[in-house]
Amino acid sequence: MPSLPGFITRYFKDEPKPPPISTSTAIFLLVIYTIIYVVPFYLSSKTRPSSTLSRDAPSVIRARIASVSLTSVVCSAITFVILTSQDRATTAEAFHALGYWPIGLAEAGKSLLLTAILFAGPLYEYLIVDEEWRDWLALRPLSALFTEWTTWRNIVAGPFTEEVLFRSAAVPLMLAAQTSVTTTIFLSPLVFGLSHLHHFYEFRVTLPNVPTSFLLVRSIMQLGFTTLFGAYATFLFLRSGSLLAIFVVHAFCNCMGLPRVWGRVLPEIVVDERGNSSRPSVLWTVIYYIVLVAGAVGWYKNLGSLTESSNALIAIKI
Repeated sequence: MPSLPGFITRYFKDEPKPPPISTSTAIFLLVIYTIIYVVPFYLSSKTRPSSTLSRDAPSVIRARIASVSLTSVVCSAITFVILTSQDRATTAEAFHALGYWPIGLAEAGKSLLLTAILFAGPLYEYLIVDEEWRDWLALRPLSALFTEWTTWRNIVAGPFTEEVLFRSAAVPLMLAAQTSVTTTIFLSPLVFGLSHLHHFYEFRVTLPNVPTSFLLVRSIMQLGFTTLFGAYATFLFLRSGSLLAIFVVHAFCNCMGLPRVWGRVLPEIVVDERGNSSRPSVLWTVIYYIVLVAGAVGWYKNLGSLTESSNALIAIKI
């Protein structure tokens, strides 16, 4: 199956023409996608946060999931029509460009492994130091996934709809506009990052006693790491051609949160019957930072091999 650049080349090879859309049009559409993703949250009293209604309320989460699901379908349909109109691409090529087919089970596994290597330090802290392996052995996290609405939103609904919108529906537009790889990877995720800034307003409304400066710093940090993650996810999408791959990576990263880059790593302090406790060894922390650095090095060295795929949307030299 030809990749997306392949069908563009075929479309233009007989007679030079401008791209089906321009880069500015592609970015404009991405902004529109973002607006119709976020704005409905504030149009209904069921989804609009207030001093008495948190964004984490189950009713709000359910209504928002319904809203973003509909938005994702509509935006994907728009992109599909743009790709297939005027014989620019076949249906199969459009589904490939959107990351739906091939599904990419192998690509998903390799992308998840690559990201897990990067998070080797946090995984060590989470599973070993905090002994969360016991909960996983009892399948408690899976139980929470299906019984807690916040967990379902953060691990399934949020990552999936965001990847459908900001990668699957957006990246093919950038490629159809023959936008450079660098611009596609680093500019389009900026809109993804900006789409999270509305959380500043939400927290300001629901947490009126928290200083504005704290919320502002929090929002700036969120813009930074969501944009950075967006660039990584876009890179993986281009290399794998798989929506499934970037969904599982997004879900995994939401599970892990930001890696610790300072402070001590401490296991739970056990107090005996007499009330005595021993100070945890600094070795826990030393091991953590060694594993953290080793994971970053391992991620860099395997970046090319673990993202290589015959289903890639575009060739990227590493």
